[in-house]
Amino acid sequence: MRYAELFCQSNFSFLEGASSPEELVKQAHFLGYSALAVTDECSLAGVVRAHTLIKNTELDLKLIVGSVLCFESLKVVLLCPNKAAYSELCRVISNARRRANKGAYQLEKWDLLSLKHCFILWLPQGEHEDAQWGAWLKRYHPNRSWIGMQRELSNLERQHIKHCEMLSERCDIPICALGAVLMHCANRIRLQHVLTAIKANQSVEECKGQLLVNCERSMRTKDKIAKLFKSSWLQETNTIANLCHFNLDELRYQYPSELVPQGKTAMQYLRELVAQGTQRRFVDGVPSDIAKTIKKELELIEELDYPYFFLTIYDIVMYAKSQGILYQGRGSAANSVVCYCLEITAVDPRQVAVLFERFISRERNEPPDIDVDFEHQRREEVIQYIYQKYGRKRAALAATVITYRFKSAVRDVGKALGISESQLTYFIKNVNRRDRSLNWQAQIIELGLEPSSLKGAQFIELITDIMGFPRHLSQHVGGFVISAGPLHDLVPVENASMPERTVIQWDKDDLESLALLKVDVLALGMLSAIRKTFEMVYQHTGRSLSIAYLTQRQDDPKVYEMIQKADTVGVFQIESRAQMSMLPRLKPRCYYDLVVQIAIVRPGPIQGDMVHPFLKRRNGEEAVSYPSEAVKAVLERTLGVPIFQEQVIKLAMVAAGFTGGEADQLRRAMASWKKTGELMQFKDKLLKGMTERGYEHQFAERIFEQICGFGEYGFPESHSASFAVLAYASSWLKLYYPAMFYASLLNSLPMGFYSASQLLQDAKRHDVFILPVCVNHSSYEHTVHQVEGQWAIRLGLKIIKGLRQSIANLIVEKRPNNGYSSVQSVSKLGVDKGALERLASANALRDFSQDRYAARWQLMNQEVTLPLFTDLPSKQTADIQSPSDFETLLEDHTAMGISLNKHPITLLDERGELGVFTRMNELCKKAHKSMVTVVGVVTGKQSPGTAAGVTFFTLEDDTGNINVVVWAGTARAQKKAYLGAKLLEVKGIVEKEGNVIHVIAGRLIDKSPLLQGFDTQSRHFH
Repeated sequence: MRYAELFCQSNFSFLEGASSPEELVKQAHFLGYSALAVTDECSLAGVVRAHTLIKNTELDLKLIVGSVLCFESLKVVLLCPNKAAYSELCRVISNARRRANKGAYQLEKWDLLSLKHCFILWLPQGEHEDAQWGAWLKRYHPNRSWIGMQRELSNLERQHIKHCEMLSERCDIPICALGAVLMHCANRIRLQHVLTAIKANQSVEECKGQLLVNCERSMRTKDKIAKLFKSSWLQETNTIANLCHFNLDELRYQYPSELVPQGKTAMQYLRELVAQGTQRRFVDGVPSDIAKTIKKELELIEELDYPYFFLTIYDIVMYAKSQGILYQGRGSAANSVVCYCLEITAVDPRQVAVLFERFISRERNEPPDIDVDFEHQRREEVIQYIYQKYGRKRAALAATVITYRFKSAVRDVGKALGISESQLTYFIKNVNRRDRSLNWQAQIIELGLEPSSLKGAQFIELITDIMGFPRHLSQHVGGFVISAGPLHDLVPVENASMPERTVIQWDKDDLESLALLKVDVLALGMLSAIRKTFEMVYQHTGRSLSIAYLTQRQDDPKVYEMIQKADTVGVFQIESRAQMSMLPRLKPRCYYDLVVQIAIVRPGPIQGDMVHPFLKRRNGEEAVSYPSEAVKAVLERTLGVPIFQEQVIKLAMVAAGFTGGEADQLRRAMASWKKTGELMQFKDKLLKGMTERGYEHQFAERIFEQICGFGEYGFPESHSASFAVLAYASSWLKLYYPAMFYASLLNSLPMGFYSASQLLQDAKRHDVFILPVCVNHSSYEHTVHQVEGQWAIRLGLKIIKGLRQSIANLIVEKRPNNGYSSVQSVSKLGVDKGALERLASANALRDFSQDRYAARWQLMNQEVTLPLFTDLPSKQTADIQSPSDFETLLEDHTAMGISLNKHPITLLDERGELGVFTRMNELCKKAHKSMVTVVGVVTGKQSPGTAAGVTFFTLEDDTGNINVVVWAGTARAQKKAYLGAKLLEVKGIVEKEGNVIHVIAGRLIDKSPLLQGFDTQSRHFH
């Protein structure tokens, strides 16, 4: 017996479907179904995943695209027999979604009337209106409508069957059999109940009446189906499936064409722009090898018909350039010479030789990879330019699927099972997710969950099931889809939560699976900081700088000397704890060293055990050897060690005989092998291919291990090359214009690893003088001034917490030439009392108030803010004691998050509350493996996936940052201090490797009570 399931909802019918599209496809194939329709409610969000699995695994299963929709008392499943029906369905879904807020839809009768191609499976609801709807369907959609018969084996089912048969006879609409599937197997029923409860915002107990009464909405065997449905109904179902021929591979992307001037082809125009660009980029003439590469790239672009793609990117970056918005392109195609000439990237091709095969692949026939990073504070201007140029019908952002993670799963599942909110919060706060040797299930049991109870067992089981389930669609950080015609012909479009934003229903992986164009318009905080530094330098020195100018000047030894010392706080990419530990070991001396540096401190090279061999070879401690000339050609730049994702893929081609298409399948498997395990299917082919070509089995095994190490984490050389440009530019600015660089970083927050307080601490260590915030001298943003011949940073009013920008701008714009003389003179501008209190708390009124306490006292006098008294001089009416240093510290951090006075460690040490300890600047004098006690404010925790449960703490004392290594066992034994300490004392052992110093933690002592009221900021990275 043949059977096609025509009504099946996946977990992309959010909080209703209890199985993923992949699970449904696998189960349908296992049960021997001939076809499966994925029909999520007003959505096509899950269908690509089903399509991709069927295609990649070559399953003998037809996928039918469809969706279930509700309008008043009418419920229908729409199926797509052909491309015209698919475009029609996308339009209907888009219209319904665009009429409603995010997450909802509003279908109208006109949408249903407009259907000319879709098949309609009507699901009668047993209402009086059913007869009217039947007549309506017969009148407007004859020969394309069926009544869908479901068998849920409920107590009212006999009556429903009779009702449907009566409608079929009266309206002359045939009946087909539907499973109305919500889960791939019966044991998902508990999860489906929980999803229903979450959707209703109730517990399972409270919404009993809404729950499925049995497991009949799971996939059933064909034998059972044959017993449940009449053969005539099943025959109609198979007939419908046979008439559905549409495949998602039929979708063809068409590029926007209006960018090309009349009378020219896209390729002619692109060649013109590249020729113009070569004159700007290569002032002294184009080197012969570069000219050959340009010719080769342009020929390939023409052959694969991608000129419109490059012109689209060019148009966007030229808009940004015209508006003074700093940007930088990255990606395999972005680091081509063509993109350098088009000013999409500042990566000089003379400094880096990216594998040409990664530029565009003939065999893969995928769109080129170009991401463009824009200033994070101005990217919205670029986004709105795209919307204005192409319109909402032709441009939308890609989706990001928000999935259940540990915290959201615990909270939602727990609430559905009736567990108290306080207990769930306790679990979430006290489970150490960094401890990979003791799973969260065991930790929850330690925290008091009773695993032998039914509720306890279900709690753990259901959290495990739901983690990774889609929760809702959100917008991608900047992946735009732009089309020549209406976008809703290609994919459904819906409203985003942000105003003036629309998103398509597919994410970036779905787009890649279907080979559809996505233009990534991304945000990067460092670009904001660099552009602001350039402006400050020009404003104060008249010197004009650009990223391209800095890269064209080649490598500055003084910049690399600073980098080698790991003096990189605030610098792009090489500012993290792990990067700082590597810098003194790798000792970058040129641009390409930076490219390697950025890529090597990644999970891929670390897990593949490539770091130590590379360092040994670089330092001359190990000979560099290659098993063949072919391997040498791939690995010579990195001393025989694969560092970049492109090298691993190329190795599979040259050493194991992979074709370009097979190598790309390997790349995709690498990207998801932790989830799917697909990478293992390539092992035999790789080992066999390498041994057949004369490579030793041991070498082949090592290459495969390295490929596994790159799984999910391999970093492309093309991205690293672009990042290295910004790393060098930010390092150059920090070295030569430190005050302006730090001020620009502060003006660009939030970004990077460091808080304003940490950046200011580092600026002080570089002899940059910091001037306090003041109503008479500060602008809204932080500025630079010369003080006694040296540049100093004046803190801006923006650093005051809760002070509105409009109030700050008013204070600056109306400030008299000789400054404000009293609280009253500020108040009469219309500054409200709340803003005055914030200014007082930040000690910004110090010019006419002794201190913040005195300023507050004046504000307590109501007469101060009355118009009659605004011109009177302020008078001190009480003798107020000045705040102590510690009170000043607390007040500063409460009001601004920073303090220019003594560091907390200095104050606590002066009060004798810390005992004997070693400061950061004294650690270098301690012997290797000696015992030491350090104390510091916790400013960061990192627990990379490669660290085997190890957590890296950053403690800040009054001389700098201390690197502390906490082993998993230490963290587990001292969980309270490990998870909650803001001020931490660590007793441990000093470890030294060259200039790199760590403290291996033994005992953790929480000293946070000493900082009661002190608001520390810590960044946690998992």
